Formats: sequence, C-alpha cells, structure tokens
Amino acid sequence: MLNRRTTGSVVCPSCGSLVGVRDDKCYSCGRSNPGLWGFGPVLRRVGTDFGFAPLVVGACITLWVATLLISMAGGGIGTGGLLSVLSPSTAVLVVFGASGAYPVFVLGRWWTVLSAGWLHAGLLHVAMNMYWVWQMGPAITELFGSSRTVIIYTSGGVAGFALSSLAGQFMPNLPVLHAAGLTVGASAPVFGLIGALYHYGRTGSSVVKQMALSIMVQAALFGLLIPGIDNYAHLGGFAGGYLTSAFLNPMTKERGDHMIIALVCLVATAVSIVASIVTGLPLLRS
Repeated sequence: MLNRRTTGSVVCPSCGSLVGVRDDKCYSCGRSNPGLWGFGPVLRRVGTDFGFAPLVVGACITLWVATLLISMAGGGIGTGGLLSVLSPSTAVLVVFGASGAYPVFVLGRWWTVLSAGWLHAGLLHVAMNMYWVWQMGPAITELFGSSRTVIIYTSGGVAGFALSSLAGQFMPNLPVLHAAGLTVGASAPVFGLIGALYHYGRTGSSVVKQMALSIMVQAALFGLLIPGIDNYAHLGGFAGGYLTSAFLNPMTKERGDHMIIALVCLVATAVSIVASIVTGLPLLRS
C-alpha cells in the first residue's frame, strides 16, 4: 500500500545516510526508526512532486467561492467599494475561520491563526494575494524545497495573525499600522515567504536580497496608503518567515523530516478550518 518498502536501503530523513529500512536507528546520526516504517521513500517523492502554488491558489479560491455562495444565499454579499466587491459577509468569514481580536479573545477561537490565511474578503483581495503566491511560489520552492516552503508559509500566517490579534486586543488605537478586530487573507503568509526570501538573500545571494527588498517596499507602501490593510499581520508574517528560514537553514539540503512537518502543517490547517465551521455554525444561526 502506497509503495511501502519492506526490504533494502532508504535515506535517513535526518542526515541523508543510507540505512536499512528495518533498522532501529541510524548509525550516522542516531535517529530512531530512520526508515519511517517503510514510508520514507514515498514521503520524499510526494514532497518533490506536489506543486505549492497550485495547492495554495486552488484552496484559497475554492474557499472564497464557498464563502461567497453561502453569503449570497443569506443576502450578505458585499458590492460597495473596490476592495469590497464580491465580498463574503462578515458572519460567514467568522464561521469559516477569520482571525483577529474578536474571534481569538472574545470567541476563544485561537486556532483561527491557522485558518485565516486561506480566506479572503473580496475579489480584488483574493486576486492580488494569489498573484503574489503564483509569482513567488515557484522561486521560493526552488530555493527552499516544497516542504520547507509549506512550513514557512504556515509559520508566517500563524505569526502574522497572532500579532494582529494581540494588537487588535491590546493596541487597537495605534496609528499607521491599523489593528484589526477581524482579519483574513493570504498576505500574512505571503509576507512570511518574503521574510524567508530576505533571510536567504542575506546569507546566500545579494540578487535575492535586492529582489526581496523591492517586494517589501512595494508591499509596505501599498499597506500604508490603502485603508483597511492589516499591517500588523504583514509585519508578523515577515518576522515569522524570516525566523523560520533561519531555523531551517536554507543553505542545507531539504530533509525527509521537513516533509513530515509540512504534512503536519497542512493537516493542522485543514483541521482548523473544519473546527471553525463546525463550532461556528451555531453563530451563523443565532
């Protein structure tokens, strides 16, 4: 099943040494069960083959359409200004896992720091964020590997929405950064990718560093000039991506362990969205 290996040698996910698939530990680094019960090779193959950008874009657009259709059924679709065209209702976004001071501190939905990065508040919102994911995703994946890219994307989103929620609760009236009581969007994890790109540039490539700086300046100006942009989420996302890149060390080869962590990130994100919907439906009915 799933091409499980029961004989022969496999690559240790921690150090890259060849080990027997049934070995209790790696004799190079001491890792226990380096063969991962025979599933090590298939995990590595999945990590190499899956497309990061199509995964994110497909999931985000699917969720936006779902929230939009449910909002239309309830008569709550946004049709006002440019940023609110085809916007799902606030109540539906909360049900699906919007984050911010209100969901986290008032409703106690702390897991929304994982789910909010996959939701969007309008046509322009989702279009712009998916543009950046599609543009940056392949380059980041080439530099870091697909598994580490998923980890960076997830940690950037968590850090961004955690900072935004804290700011919305404890520093709601500070100017410029615009703390939000309710926040969604892939821009927080996208800033995580930018932070990782900047870290990579500082340690390995001046060209990459200049590219990251250029993107940072454009995004920062947009966030400061356009009302309603959650700059706290951007700032937290950038910091989360930078620190995660430093921890993962992009100058080393991607390991099998990274694939396992990436799968955990994706499963945790899916669970957070499901938990949001299940626990949020009573809010929508009330």
